[in-house]
Amino acid sequence: MPHTCETRFRVRYAETDQMSVVYYANYLVWMEVGRTDFCKMLGFNYKEMERDGAFLVVTEASCRYLAPARYDDAIVVETRLDRLNRRFVTFGYSIRNADTGNILAEGSTVHVAVGLDQKPKSVPQPYFDMLTKAARQAGE
Repeated sequence: MPHTCETRFRVRYAETDQMSVVYYANYLVWMEVGRTDFCKMLGFNYKEMERDGAFLVVTEASCRYLAPARYDDAIVVETRLDRLNRRFVTFGYSIRNADTGNILAEGSTVHVAVGLDQKPKSVPQPYFDMLTKAARQAGE
């Protein structure tokens, strides 16, 4: 199982401003899409974890913009697991133009696991095991 996940798509017109440049907040949306695909690649999805009473709440998000993405550009979001413990998960992202290979943005999100009561809890064991396996592979 790879320790990164690539998500590919084209910039939609609705994601751009009047100059056909992608509006900055869409990069955070793209990170979410990458993170969702990463979890699916590991064998689970957020909906399953939520049914098991655990939510990964974003506590921090950062994005460094390096070059603009434009309408109809082919985009690749590479998602990786940067840090993991029982209650926190940090994902890292590299967003690039698929045709040129140019890095457009780099970012990260930090998540804390909480229960239905919104209090911190441990990531449920089956999901923690899948994330741990990915973290080990990333370190190899």
